[in-house]
Amino acid sequence: MELERTRILFVCLGNICRSPLAEAVFRHLVRERGLEHRFHIDSAGISGYHAGEGPDPRSVATARRRGIVVEGTSRQLTRQDLDRFDFVIVMDSENLSGVRRLAPAGTFRARVHKLREWDPHDPGGDVPDPYYGGPRGFEGGHDI
Repeated sequence: MELERTRILFVCLGNICRSPLAEAVFRHLVRERGLEHRFHIDSAGISGYHAGEGPDPRSVATARRRGIVVEGTSRQLTRQDLDRFDFVIVMDSENLSGVRRLAPAGTFRARVHKLREWDPHDPGGDVPDPYYGGPRGFEGGHDI
């Protein structure tokens, strides 16, 4: 009997910085524990601004310095994603509003959370968008 995989989708605005990085970190942690067979992991963006583009090179470099590989192609979040995934993990309040605009609460399967709900230093805070902050915006003083 095969276990059903838990489906997790990380979401940010454009799906080139924060959500692909969160996806890569989670994938890395799952792989380290030998649990790849238990999860389906993906990422998407609220907007389609960068659809079809690869991850921001600054996200890739930030992860690479820590032994983590960021891959993938940007795509826009769809209404169907909210039924296909068990968990949708958004990076900030704007992303949370975007999910709510796409579909009213209670009309989809996924449980939606902000990533920092589990942050003991700032529970429920936003993950800052580093896109316009230069290289330092991608480090932010936090370890991944």
